[in-house]
Amino acid sequence: MSEDLYDEELDGSLPPGPRHPMARRFRGYLPVVVDVECGGFNPATDALLEIAAVTIGIDEKGFLFPEHTHFFRVEPFEGANIEAAALEFTGIKLDHPLRMAVAEEHALHEIFRSVRKAVKANGCKRAILVGHNSNFDLAFLNAAVTRTGIKRNPFHPFSSFDTATLAGLAYGQTVLAKACQAAGIEFDGREAHSARYDTEKTADLFCGIVNRWKELGGWQDFDD
Repeated sequence: MSEDLYDEELDGSLPPGPRHPMARRFRGYLPVVVDVECGGFNPATDALLEIAAVTIGIDEKGFLFPEHTHFFRVEPFEGANIEAAALEFTGIKLDHPLRMAVAEEHALHEIFRSVRKAVKANGCKRAILVGHNSNFDLAFLNAAVTRTGIKRNPFHPFSSFDTATLAGLAYGQTVLAKACQAAGIEFDGREAHSARYDTEKTADLFCGIVNRWKELGGWQDFDD
């Protein structure tokens, strides 16, 4: 199915009548910021170790804001590959007594349940993943969905919003820390590479760029 056909099906299934401002803003999609920390770069073989998601809200004037954060440390799936370099980079300690990791299926189930509620509350049909280098996060999310056999994935399967691209356009920066600095968002490098921290900073960056575009007159609230 092409993206155009997918979007036509989505638009045709939205409820009739006045649409929620969020549904109007992104053609029926709810942006949800996601970050994953992993045991390597291959979503088919490398462990998912952390996942966080931030749902995005919209105020009465059409400006976006980060709403709720959901975060889980994840137990490596059976047979998963974990590169020592990845653990050193992220600082994740798999044997830490307070890590309190959960199974992939549990983490995805809880996050998806919250995302589906947010999708419904905003009058949207489906969520769309927002990430910094979003293809990476979406690939690991989709691989985990396939492994766990979850049927009700609320996210668009192949489209996403990439804040690395957006920040490159808006600020000339593609590294998250530097993009946040350019946007006037505090960023503590000691906290980086935690899924929760990176997701919340990416959410701030995404909302800031979209809101600035609106302030410049790039989007006005009207029903299409």
